[in-house]
Amino acid sequence: MTDYYSRFAEQTIREALTDSPVILIHGSRQSGKTTLAKRIGEPLGYHYISFDDANQLSAAQSDPVGFVRDLPSLCILDEVQRAPQIFTAIKAVVDADRTAGRFILTGSANILLLPSLSDSLAGRMEIVHLRPLAQAEIASRSETTFFDELFVEKPRASFAQPRLRRFGAELSRLVSSGGYPPAILRSNSKRRAVWYRDYVNTVIQRDVQDIAAIQNLSVLPRLLEVAASQSARLFNASELAAPFALSRPTINHYLGLLEQLFIIEQIQPWHNNRLSRAVKTPKLHFLDTGLACSLLGLNAETLYQDRTIWGQMLETFTLQELRKHADGYHEPLKFYHFRDKDKVEVDIVIERGRSVYGFEVKSASTVIESDFKGLHKLQQSCPEKFAMGVLFYDGDAILPFGKELYAIPISVLV
Repeated sequence: MTDYYSRFAEQTIREALTDSPVILIHGSRQSGKTTLAKRIGEPLGYHYISFDDANQLSAAQSDPVGFVRDLPSLCILDEVQRAPQIFTAIKAVVDADRTAGRFILTGSANILLLPSLSDSLAGRMEIVHLRPLAQAEIASRSETTFFDELFVEKPRASFAQPRLRRFGAELSRLVSSGGYPPAILRSNSKRRAVWYRDYVNTVIQRDVQDIAAIQNLSVLPRLLEVAASQSARLFNASELAAPFALSRPTINHYLGLLEQLFIIEQIQPWHNNRLSRAVKTPKLHFLDTGLACSLLGLNAETLYQDRTIWGQMLETFTLQELRKHADGYHEPLKFYHFRDKDKVEVDIVIERGRSVYGFEVKSASTVIESDFKGLHKLQQSCPEKFAMGVLFYDGDAILPFGKELYAIPISVLV
């Protein structure tokens, strides 16, 4: 197993360097941002500076204008959320010289959510979200994405036979391992658990402090555990706040910080005018199932045995695999979920232009017609826009289940 992986985002970044003055690669800590920035930039002559270096950070904070003015013509600035003072200075430099590819920035926090920076580089910066590794990236299959295959041909003609296989209990190993490069390089689940424990400590003790001053840091480890148990469930602030002697606004603030640090995210509900009974509550998802399982004390075996949490983690895993493939796809794809007040739901809804695609996730190796109930409801709600419904399952064959409805092995993502 290598310590470098080809990424879906690599081609996007290389193209951005030809026409954007600033490229921001942001995503959770340890997702591979620095490795990717160096791999692309250093052969092109980019100078690397990290704001994890206390001296560089102090210089940037003390005199941001002078610091940026004296930078080499091509520069990688790592962990820029630690030095927000430099963004105005970068804006001034870019406005004076719009040379493409001037700066490659990386950040472990979503700087666009920082009030003072929300529009500093608008129109001057291309943003690339780098998530933890996709299974296809680990397997060195990053040349084409799942969507390149799905959108070109009918599913039964799109995917090579060797990729159509049943995982069984092996699937829980992939889900519980996650996609952080340093974690998957660990030799066993016990060593990965140690890495994830240290990772959480770093996020809480340093990254949270970089973007906000909060008084109750001790609450965050337990809040992360509660949030992990709620992954792939409708967002419920009251339920998340219940174990703590804190107000709902405070808990919402803390959850917002975790979202800003790319630990959790909310998937918004899909609805249209024909769905008067649609639930308009977002779904909570972790960005990495390895981290979520570690927080819950689950390894591959215990995860597979707990069928409720196994279903939740498999849905989150599938969502995040699709989002990683979407980040490398050449068209923007918008992600939603669907649920109505009768509890009919579709785990993942994707809009591609005016077309709508639905994706359901099942851990079973057999599929029956009733498994498509939610996809049928989605299809009926937008017949003119509905392009395809996919039920991911743990089987070894692509099966048609009606007009534009298919059961597809989850192995095509792996």
